Amino acid sequence: MSLLPAPKPRSEAVPARVLTWLRLFKPARVCINQRERLRMVAGIVLSVAMVAVCAHWLGMASPPWMVASLGASAVLIIALPSSPLAQPWPVLAGSVLSYLVGVACAALVPNLSLASGLAVGLAVAGMLALRCLHPPGGGMALFAVLHPQESTAMAAVPVLLNVLLLILMGVVFNHLTGRSYPHAQGRTVSTRKDAGAFTSADLDAALLHYNQVLDVSRDDLVDLLHLAGKAAFQRTLGELRCRQIMSAPVHAVVADTHLKDAWALMRKHAIKALPVVDAQHAVIGIVTVADFMRLANLEVHEGMGQRLRALIMGRPKRPDQVQQLMSSPVLQVVAEQHVMDLVPLFSEAGHHHIPVVDEERQLLGIITQSDLVKTLAAAVAQR
Repeated sequence: MSLLPAPKPRSEAVPARVLTWLRLFKPARVCINQRERLRMVAGIVLSVAMVAVCAHWLGMASPPWMVASLGASAVLIIALPSSPLAQPWPVLAGSVLSYLVGVACAALVPNLSLASGLAVGLAVAGMLALRCLHPPGGGMALFAVLHPQESTAMAAVPVLLNVLLLILMGVVFNHLTGRSYPHAQGRTVSTRKDAGAFTSADLDAALLHYNQVLDVSRDDLVDLLHLAGKAAFQRTLGELRCRQIMSAPVHAVVADTHLKDAWALMRKHAIKALPVVDAQHAVIGIVTVADFMRLANLEVHEGMGQRLRALIMGRPKRPDQVQQLMSSPVLQVVAEQHVMDLVPLFSEAGHHHIPVVDEERQLLGIITQSDLVKTLAAAVAQR
């Protein structure tokens, strides 16, 4: 008896593939607010208009005083100021290089169709070689081929000035509206060795496998990946509260409990910490195994000077009650507090046991490093 699913009839499979293919044309949602939309539109209007005004003011009345592909460049500079394709070097070098390639193809290739294809293709090849890929450059190359009378090598000067003016407008407008431009495109080398943290080598391998030009800088991609990972982890643990992972009921002692009794309680229940509470069951301190170990080894680590001083002046009375050994004040968390808040307390602040209290500051339970590790491990397993 075969356990394989029966294949779908061919008549049903074909429409399903067509529908899947048609879904590829569905436009993605633009995740920006109305303020950003207004910023983009206003910036493009101002930058293109100012380039036109300055071009006339500088006397660039002869063709081509302005080319249409500058509009596409303005969209990139204002709307996508962090894109590698919109940075000053790609905009400037990509535009001028593409224009000159188009002029050369128009002069050397008599067939218009072939010249058009060669101009755009060779412009892209040149931009890739010089690390200045700028999509509107293809428009520059095609313009030069389609308007040979207006496009000469000397006409590259007004094109250059137009591009420079557009870049200057982009720098000013983006700066005034809180956008970084030019945007750093440098490579951030990650040396993190944390389990699950990706390194630069991991990112290089992923990009090599992807093998496509990304319209996002490497640094921004790293930041986005870290933010996405943090958001996913926050979503997994975001609703988890301290009361859900704490150990309860919890063993506690009062301040005047004899140390022998406290130690016996810890050994009986195999615990490493005892919260110390007052008459209202509010936490006033904590005593741990480490405190007892420190007390036991006190005389072992005494130097000769300390022993002579103790011989002359007498030894201080050894502690015999919990209040003389406990750590106070002690860090506490509220039962409804998010578990994510505990991560820096355990990983950076060096805490090992944290009492959990209610709104009236009365002891409810205790959270240990083991409790948090189990919770994080379960969250990672779910991911």
